[in-house]
Amino acid sequence: MTSTMVKTDEAYNPLDLAEMVIMDRDWVFDRPADGELIAEVNGALCNYRVWFNWQEDSGGLTLCCSLESKFPKQILSKIHSLLALVNEKLWLGHFDICSEDGSVTFRHSLLLREGAGTTAEHLQELLDLAISESDRFYPAFQSVVWGGKTPAEAIEIALFETIAEA
Repeated sequence: MTSTMVKTDEAYNPLDLAEMVIMDRDWVFDRPADGELIAEVNGALCNYRVWFNWQEDSGGLTLCCSLESKFPKQILSKIHSLLALVNEKLWLGHFDICSEDGSVTFRHSLLLREGAGTTAEHLQELLDLAISESDRFYPAFQSVVWGGKTPAEAIEIALFETIAEA
């Protein structure tokens, strides 16, 4: 894909550029509203729902990547503790949990006001980051919910790096 920078005084929708990136990856997607783009993505460990939300009035573009798991309400206090540990390890974006349905989502927002734009490469990098961070920390969430681990044990599991192959 060629680099495209959208920077203009005219009104534009950066979701058009995000749609090009999604189409280039052959992902299933939908544009249910003018300010929204949703795609289904296969991660390394589970499927993700990725969406961009463009808020023209504030110039905000938000990228979200939601894990397919929804966690039981009785375990939410442990998940909140784990989220604090996970978010300390991120250099960009953050994870949060929806109090209504227990879903965990990676989020990152860009401010694109006053003619500021973005590029296809930038959006590709943000998508790659959202998916890789979701893949990296998915085992920690599963370890707390289904493995009975403490948040501290779960974060160690997620951050454990294999150095060589057996």
